[in-house]
Amino acid sequence: MIKAFAAAFRTPDLRRKLLFTMMIMVIYRLGSFIPAPFVSLSNIRECTTQQSGAQDLIDMLNLFSGGAMMQLSVFALGIMPYITASIIVQLLRVVIPRFQELHKQGQSGTAKLTEYTRYLTIGLGLLQSSVVVATANFTLFAGCKEPVIPNATWWTYTMTILAMTAGTGLIMWMAELITERGVGNGMSILIFTGICAGFPSMMGQIYAGHGIGTLLIVIVVFALITLVVTFVEQSQRRIPVQYAKRVIGRRTYGGSTTYLPIKINMANVIPVIFASSILMLPTMISTFGNQNSSWVVWIQRNFQHNGWAYILTYALLTFAFTFFYTSIAFDTDEVADNMKKYGGFIPNVRAGKPTADYLHFVSNRLTWVGATYLTIVALIPLLLFSALGIVQSGFGGTSIMILVGVGLQTVKDINAQLQQRHYEGFLGGIR
Repeated sequence: MIKAFAAAFRTPDLRRKLLFTMMIMVIYRLGSFIPAPFVSLSNIRECTTQQSGAQDLIDMLNLFSGGAMMQLSVFALGIMPYITASIIVQLLRVVIPRFQELHKQGQSGTAKLTEYTRYLTIGLGLLQSSVVVATANFTLFAGCKEPVIPNATWWTYTMTILAMTAGTGLIMWMAELITERGVGNGMSILIFTGICAGFPSMMGQIYAGHGIGTLLIVIVVFALITLVVTFVEQSQRRIPVQYAKRVIGRRTYGGSTTYLPIKINMANVIPVIFASSILMLPTMISTFGNQNSSWVVWIQRNFQHNGWAYILTYALLTFAFTFFYTSIAFDTDEVADNMKKYGGFIPNVRAGKPTADYLHFVSNRLTWVGATYLTIVALIPLLLFSALGIVQSGFGGTSIMILVGVGLQTVKDINAQLQQRHYEGFLGGIR
């Protein structure tokens, strides 16, 4: 591996891409420590946010932003508005025919969808920053002796909201720069950076509050989860595909045999993010109600991370969203039409609708395995933290899946570029 790293940095263009990616990651982390205008960083540091309702609400945002949310920095929202906008635009392809037509137009249509994603990202950033700023003194940082935004007026609120929205736009731009000029997917790289930044502090909190024994148990369980995630994320069902020979002019095309890879987990971590986001709503709504009301007390007692209602709903939503998102991400009709268009067919399966039905049958069976895997991986950290009495810090199965998935994909991207230059690469020893 050391030789592979040395080979990567000896290659001028690949070295520039790696250094450029690292530079963007450093800028992203530096921006997480720059407070937004009119925010008192000293008051935030003295603040204690022990209210579980507020903590549950911001766990995921704080995790993906690398702790920037709890500092109300200019990068407080992190990459989440961009992720949400990308998912919404992708889901709208099923609802809005125009979006589906743009998707089929190739590069020009993709560019238009990317433009819509950017506009939606700014809109979501403006909405989310407004909610964060408006509730900062009363909900998110309700345990503070002094307000985190002193002298709060409409002017200070407006400038703080605009600064956070601008930070969201800058993060979106940096993510696209990594995708275009760096190594890997920019959105994934920035998520990876934020999660890695919060990992040491989370381990330090477990050690300080529960001792070395509990910390070792958590590390061992996370290591086992990492092995399982690594194995499953690289597992796939390979469906053989043959292409008939076609003679065009004096050239003969086709006649080759390849395969169509179908991953066990085609939805990645999107169902877990969907489930977590929806489960934030009851807690968020309860913070605005009468704290002595029976329904508020029931939600705050049962919809915490160790509550039976939270765990059961979390599992059901994750399982259901896996099927829902897989049906969108893997369009069997579109795949069958493309195969038919280019003369491809699955042996013993007729082209067209029979091929689509066969692919749907295979993907549906794999999705049962993938949904079960996602649900188990997502629940193990929750159950572990609950059994050990650890206050949930936001780091769990979702984080591990993101870290492993992004790490594997980035290594594959670098390895592919190294192989083009006849180097062994990072995965050269794995056969």
